[in-house]
Amino acid sequence: MKKILLTAAITTSMMSTAAMAAPNNVGCGLGSTLFDGQSGTVPQILAVTTNGTFGNQTFGITSGTLGCEEGGVVQASAAVNMFVGNNLDALSRDMSVGQGESLASLAQLMGVKAEDQATFFSTARANYGKIFSADDITAGKMLENLYRVMARQDRLAIYART
Repeated sequence: MKKILLTAAITTSMMSTAAMAAPNNVGCGLGSTLFDGQSGTVPQILAVTTNGTFGNQTFGITSGTLGCEEGGVVQASAAVNMFVGNNLDALSRDMSVGQGESLASLAQLMGVKAEDQATFFSTARANYGKIFSADDITAGKMLENLYRVMARQDRLAIYART
């Protein structure tokens, strides 16, 4: 398990350098609109501060304005996506029995609290057919299915999906 977590951590740190070059690290909102096209740390900090201070992202998301999409989808973190992509077969095996190293690592990467992990594991096992809905399922579709199944579990607060 340590080897899997170390690999995910190294991958995440390597990806953070690439993410810094991304055109929009701050999401949508008034700040993103005001500082659109500007690059560098200062404009990003000002944009995210404006978005957070004025609480305008909610308005933008519900109205489809300020660079937000009304029907947008919350995406899993890059580390979770990469981990699932590299461990799909092991995750399938672990979810089918409701335990295992890769499933425990996924829970940790997703931020599942220690007290919620047993519920996470049993829910994954009970809904295996919904999560792995096809023999040739992609990592992205499996994660989408997993989030949908887990979102129905009121006790599991793992869906910040940073």
